[in-house]
Amino acid sequence: MKSDLFAGENLAEVSDFPGMTLQNAKSVKYTVNGEMHARQGSMIAFRGDLQFERKGQGIGGLLKRAVTGEGLALMAVRGQGEAWFAHEAQNCFIVEIEQGDAFSVNGRNVLCFDPTLHYEIRTVKGAGMTGGGLFNSVFSGYGKVALICEGNPIVIPVTPGAPVYVDTDAVVGWSENLHTSLNRSQSLGSMMRGGSGEAVQLKLDGQGFVVVRPSEATPQKNSAG
Repeated sequence: MKSDLFAGENLAEVSDFPGMTLQNAKSVKYTVNGEMHARQGSMIAFRGDLQFERKGQGIGGLLKRAVTGEGLALMAVRGQGEAWFAHEAQNCFIVEIEQGDAFSVNGRNVLCFDPTLHYEIRTVKGAGMTGGGLFNSVFSGYGKVALICEGNPIVIPVTPGAPVYVDTDAVVGWSENLHTSLNRSQSLGSMMRGGSGEAVQLKLDGQGFVVVRPSEATPQKNSAG
């Protein structure tokens, strides 16, 4: 059988080392040698001896997720083999976190990550009940996390004295060391007249970066475990 479908860039080759790599722009391949973590329902194929188990977050994490929707429903993948992950054909990107780094990311944008990373749901300081959700997923330690994003993300540097303002529905994540607060850019009179639709943004101050996607958030679909 012959087809362009069988071109080298589409073939899934056996990996020489464990961990995650981009299979293509829309999916991540993870060679499992022990354990890794992924969002529930994101596995699209696997080969080898692998088991998939729902991963608990503890009572505190589950409560936060139930109240805000910002928690991350996870599964643990254990064993020896290869697995492929994707979510609604969104673009995939891999971020390598080094010791001493911390990355605050919206749970809706997390696809999978190394078990060496510490994962915690934290309050977005100064964001009240908005700011992309009251809680974000914060990763620290060392290892890789794969993100999903509708379209190609924009990475904006943040420097002292030059804060960046982002739409709370478009923000993907930011350096955890940045100071966050809400910014109201619309006057009361404008709001009473119907407003511009851009009344409140998340303000980020300090030294670091913020990642935004080129579209605003859409309602999330329930995913199967």
